[in-house]
Amino acid sequence: MSREHYFICPHCGHRSMATERTVGFRRDEVRGCEKCGFAYLIELLDDYYPAPNAAFFACDGQGRIIDCGKGSFELTGLTTEKVFGQPVAGALGLKFEDGTDHIHTALEWEVRVQGKPAEVNSNGGPPHQTVADIFPAYDDEEGGVLVVLTPANGH
Repeated sequence: MSREHYFICPHCGHRSMATERTVGFRRDEVRGCEKCGFAYLIELLDDYYPAPNAAFFACDGQGRIIDCGKGSFELTGLTTEKVFGQPVAGALGLKFEDGTDHIHTALEWEVRVQGKPAEVNSNGGPPHQTVADIFPAYDDEEGGVLVVLTPANGH
């Protein structure tokens, strides 16, 4: 019996499930988003439901931004063109409450880091309190992370 794999699009936030991690006849054909057509999806180890106002940032294996997805402009005022190739922490002014570099942890250990309070101070605006969820790319090639920032609601 095959098990379902959970996926989330870093561009539009659409969640999907499939029994296969790849598509087509070749094992290296990555699964794309059926809703917005974005080129790849991030696989989650279990189901994850981001808040409607969550901001998505896809990063490469060195933690550099390769796409600003759903909600990113609303939270930071930044576009992909403005921050492409920059380290996510520097581009967003991202500081974790406990001082730990959770982006580095997720990249180095290929582990999820969830529910970490963080401050975002980008684009010259006032700092925003957020909660960060960071997911590593579970592939054997490039690595990378999906950083999801949800504005804190004060609770």
